Amino acid sequence: MDDRTLNDLLRRFGLSDKEVDTYLSLLAHGEAKASTVADAAGVSKRYVYSVSESLAERGFVEVNDHVVPTTIRANPPDEVINRLRSDVDAIRPGLEERFSRTERETEQFEVIKSRVTVMKRIRSLLADADSEVALSIAGEHLPEIREALAAAVDRGVLVLLIVSGDDVPDDVEGGVDGVANVVRAWGEAMPTLLTVDSATGVVAPPALLRRADTDRQAIHFAQEQLAPVIVGSFLGNYWPAATEVATAAPAALPTEYANFRHTVFQATLRLRDGETPRVTVGGRWTAADEPVEITGRVVESKQGMVEPTTNEFPVEHSLVVESDEGERVTVGGQGAFVEDVEADLVRIEAADERGDADGDGRGDTEGGERGDAEGDE
Repeated sequence: MDDRTLNDLLRRFGLSDKEVDTYLSLLAHGEAKASTVADAAGVSKRYVYSVSESLAERGFVEVNDHVVPTTIRANPPDEVINRLRSDVDAIRPGLEERFSRTERETEQFEVIKSRVTVMKRIRSLLADADSEVALSIAGEHLPEIREALAAAVDRGVLVLLIVSGDDVPDDVEGGVDGVANVVRAWGEAMPTLLTVDSATGVVAPPALLRRADTDRQAIHFAQEQLAPVIVGSFLGNYWPAATEVATAAPAALPTEYANFRHTVFQATLRLRDGETPRVTVGGRWTAADEPVEITGRVVESKQGMVEPTTNEFPVEHSLVVESDEGERVTVGGQGAFVEDVEADLVRIEAADERGDADGDGRGDTEGGERGDAEGDE
């Protein structure tokens, strides 16, 4: 092997040019004084001592400072190579783990050319859903994914579904009971849109699912920056145009959600039924960016998931909570900046679960003093 190739390979292990020269000089001498190595490598004696300590830490040499003058001995190449091989083997798992993760992250888009693959991908994503599903699909295809949707609802996932095309829900095989928390219908053909947990999903043109001979293609995406945009388009453009045809009953209380839209949905159903549910909100003040926990009753929701809608813009989903201290606080979900609080986790309880005998959601306190005071306000 020529000197240049050897130098390049040694530099790959982190040795500088001077360290390479010093080490190769030591290999040629076997063992030598610092002054001898300095002359051979063309560096100062002080530099040889400094470099030798660094090379010794990495197993290339051994410094014999128990003799006078100090000598430096190159370790046998086999020992050095075994040490380097051991280091490489030690970092392999960490490198492979990071490489696998990077590989998954770069696979953000997949082009799908067949209807069968689209439906298979939708079922797979629905099976993995953890907190939220937003889906529009032609009524004729709903039976193929009915079980996956129903299973997601059973797991506590919020499912918002638009059934599009000529098959309105009454005509859909098996109906729409149990397949979503809210079902809307739209008689026009629309793309198949699916987002799961605001992180991944599928977009497919109508023609791809209707015809086998089309050259249209679908996209399966896994990108957290894109998914919220798709959800925003779903809620802002398609959802308002569709007609509400079915709404699930509210979940049994107490319950808690990290997905804030689900919190708003459940609170809204309770408010629609004339209840004033209590909540415990954990999150942060949006202005001060400091942690906060608020307990109180929900007095208003701003949302566009169920009728009557009350939000001022399509993606607004928030709650107005009257705290136990009598302060009204607006609460939003992840990324909230208009509201007072960005919620991470919300627990919902019935109005009377904390001793609220008269159903006003405020509860009793020792001696009834607080309840009396609030009743006078």
